[in-house]
Amino acid sequence: METKNSKFQNFLDKFTEVSVKVGNQVHLRSLRDAFATIMPMFILAGLAVLVNNVIFPWFLKGDMLAKFQVFGNVITNGTLNIASILIAPMIAYFLSRNKNYENPIAATAIATSGLFIMMAMNHTVTALDGKTTVDVAGIVTYSELGTQGMFAGIIVGLLATEVFIKLTKVKFLQINFGKQVPPAVGKSFSVLLPAMITLSGLAVISALFISVLNTDLITIISTMIQEPLRKVNTSLPGYLLIYSTGNFLFTLGIHQTVINGSLLDPLMLVNMNENMSAVNNGQAPQHIINSAFQTVYAQMGGTGGTIALIVAVLLFVKYKPYRDVIGLSVAPGLFEINEPIIFGLPIVFNIPMMIPFVLSPVIGAIIGYFATAVGFVQPLTVMVPWTTPPILSGILASGGDFKVALLQVIIIAVTALFYLPFLKISERVSRAQAEALNQE
Repeated sequence: METKNSKFQNFLDKFTEVSVKVGNQVHLRSLRDAFATIMPMFILAGLAVLVNNVIFPWFLKGDMLAKFQVFGNVITNGTLNIASILIAPMIAYFLSRNKNYENPIAATAIATSGLFIMMAMNHTVTALDGKTTVDVAGIVTYSELGTQGMFAGIIVGLLATEVFIKLTKVKFLQINFGKQVPPAVGKSFSVLLPAMITLSGLAVISALFISVLNTDLITIISTMIQEPLRKVNTSLPGYLLIYSTGNFLFTLGIHQTVINGSLLDPLMLVNMNENMSAVNNGQAPQHIINSAFQTVYAQMGGTGGTIALIVAVLLFVKYKPYRDVIGLSVAPGLFEINEPIIFGLPIVFNIPMMIPFVLSPVIGAIIGYFATAVGFVQPLTVMVPWTTPPILSGILASGGDFKVALLQVIIIAVTALFYLPFLKISERVSRAQAEALNQE
């Protein structure tokens, strides 16, 4: 038994070590920081979609409704529809900071310029009648600036920044005018050659794509990288595997965003943005698994669906240490903050509680997915802050569909019953450990 325990502990130690390295990887960390920075804009877009398509239609019709909906449309244009040019400079900024580069603002300018260099020169656009198509040169469309171009923004932000920072460290490429020029001018000239070389390199690649292959980077990334990756990671099996792995990490004391923030969040955000855009354009949303899906179905009360654990303890458990911890956890738990439970109950390294913590979100996700797939509810179309309390989150994310709130109640009830036997086992273990300590 001791050998088996030792092997299991060695596995956990090795798994933890690898996970920490992945979580601290500078590019993944920069990606998470960048998305966290622009997230308020996407939440605002979700609220604009809610106002445009749920609130305004309550009391407005026809032309007057269309005029009022301009409010939400311009917010969408300034948030969702420019996602690529929001993410590229943010990644450049945080990657520069995480690499301790002294001039991160210069890197953001390079990334933004580089993204536009990589865009198509000509576009086929649809006229206002919705039928006629016209070839147009010299424009940039919201479609390539928005969701479709998000992965291009990520790749250009990472690549351009890496090349630029490396070139600025090459001494013979640095132009130094000394202290006789203003600092801002000196800084701009010190990176002049690295900036020119970086952008020229991107221009060569873009010219080859456009002139030789008759395509562009955004189209290539969308068809060859973004779409295949999205189909796998936001399918039900892919989502459950990745999200459960992230939750397992949390039971080892490593925050689940180490995995989920890198592999899931960007792709779910693309799905979320496309759902919001579809509703804004009067179309049906297509993506079941998106950012709101996780908040509403898989992550109620925080990672691990611990709002159900709170309910289970309050209704069925008399063990005072557990009730004391839960008493302190109710208020933050309503707003998806569950660290008091994770580290106070604890769930971390508590084998009986690790199992329901990892699997309860799977139950919630499966119930939410199949309820949507069979048409009981529609795919969620409003992005809500992850701190939105359960029930309210379902009503808001669905644009006022109370059937989604009913689903949340069902998920809480089912997962509370699922938590209960493991709680009883954990309680017995805790009592036995306390008795052993008292006898020493």
